[in-house]
Amino acid sequence: MALIIGLTGSIASGKSTVSLMFDDYQIPVVDADKLAREVVRPGEKAYEKIIEAFGQDVLRDNQTIDRKKLGTIIFADEAKRDQLNGIVHPAVREKMLKQRDALQEAGATCVVLDIPLLFESKLTHFVDKTLVVFVDEEVQLERLMKRDNYSEEEAKQRIAAQIPVKKKAAMADAVINNNGTKYQSYAQLEKILKEWNAI
Repeated sequence: MALIIGLTGSIASGKSTVSLMFDDYQIPVVDADKLAREVVRPGEKAYEKIIEAFGQDVLRDNQTIDRKKLGTIIFADEAKRDQLNGIVHPAVREKMLKQRDALQEAGATCVVLDIPLLFESKLTHFVDKTLVVFVDEEVQLERLMKRDNYSEEEAKQRIAAQIPVKKKAAMADAVINNNGTKYQSYAQLEKILKEWNAI
């Protein structure tokens, strides 16, 4: 059986950077964020349900969903956020598990499920080990404002929508401290993968 690692972090913690590092070890990554974009494309079931729930206003001229517009609605209203998650998450979960199983059948000895809301969505039963990418809250806020051009208030709103990264770190099997350089994070990842006999 393959070792299934659940990779998570918080918004702007550098999880995507760490996710790319698995490539060097030929460890496949199933990216929940990518799948979340796929399941809301025109023609998909989740796309139809989102329009039913949120109306035509969340569409761009080309009929694709305007993620920024939808984001503004759901980050200001928890009930709407739960409603959207109730549409998107089951669709993503289904695709993710299909990919995980296909990779195992193809002979992968280790598979990473990159899930931003691993703890929030209570998906830890899908993985054998949990790995959290951690940064200090000040670093997280600064990176998020810089990356997405958010005001401090917008950035704080998005950070508050997730379990605090400190709490996630306490729940994880292993933690990568991503406050330093990429090289330092890489070294931590390698040490963890060796401990878990993944490499």
